[in-house]
Amino acid sequence: MPQRTIHYADDAMDRVAMRREDPAWIDDRLRAPTSRFVAVASGRHPFVRAETGARRPWFLAHDAIEGSLPGDPILLGVHEDIAYFAVDVTDAPPSLPDSVTLLGLREVITDLGHRDSSALAYASALVHWHRTHRFCGACGTPTMSTRGGHVRRCTDADCGREHFPRTDPAVITLVVDDDRCLLARRRNWAPGRRSTVAGFVEPGETLEHTVARETFEEVGVRVGKVTYRGSQPWPFPQSLMLGFRAAAETSDIAVDGDEIAQADWYTPERIEADTASGALILPPFDSISRRLVEDWLAERRQGLHAGPC
Repeated sequence: MPQRTIHYADDAMDRVAMRREDPAWIDDRLRAPTSRFVAVASGRHPFVRAETGARRPWFLAHDAIEGSLPGDPILLGVHEDIAYFAVDVTDAPPSLPDSVTLLGLREVITDLGHRDSSALAYASALVHWHRTHRFCGACGTPTMSTRGGHVRRCTDADCGREHFPRTDPAVITLVVDDDRCLLARRRNWAPGRRSTVAGFVEPGETLEHTVARETFEEVGVRVGKVTYRGSQPWPFPQSLMLGFRAAAETSDIAVDGDEIAQADWYTPERIEADTASGALILPPFDSISRRLVEDWLAERRQGLHAGPC
């Protein structure tokens, strides 16, 4: 996959991992007037409408939270010498101007650049992890935030186990057969909506094995060559989407009837005609699934790709 920036995956922010074990530096940055705080409230963030009408993130400063920090701030990183922290304000929402609205990230994604969407996704994923790991999975004792919010440690002295943020790997695959690609509809989607095949990696599997298993389980197609195309953090709430293209070895479709309700082969011409008529709704533009489809279409149109992968 061309190395173009994709939503939620911009790397402009320096995560300053070496500073996570420097409490004096973190404390200094927490009190610095230039530092900004990315508020998260039940998966939503504060946004303000710019003069253009577009929504922009409202990063909190100390004056916006009246000098008190809710919960345990999580060090995100530094950009242009400004430190950014995530704060969970779900249980103690700060006072916000009337012009500021709490909205879900995907509600305003069309207004956001890659840097802002990535910072908000990063903050949301870490806040979710903290809220769901307040107790030790080994002994049940409450955990405490350490290392700038990137580790939770069991407070039982006899246990003391450290817990790290989890990410669930999932494969997402465009299956191709010569000049056709396979698009499928999940049972709970609108009639015209289609996407690529996806599924979580199971213990003991390679990524290639997951691609083959999920494709056969969901649509009954056997695949051969599997090519990695790129990845995308998917903070809804804590996945890493690993994108692939797979060459079909069989073409008969048999949907599982559980997750997948419909699936079909699409040529570039059919995709163009069906999207124009409204019969086909491609994956959301901020997703790697959409990127997989668009890259394949671009290659077919330009005649740059002779083989299926």
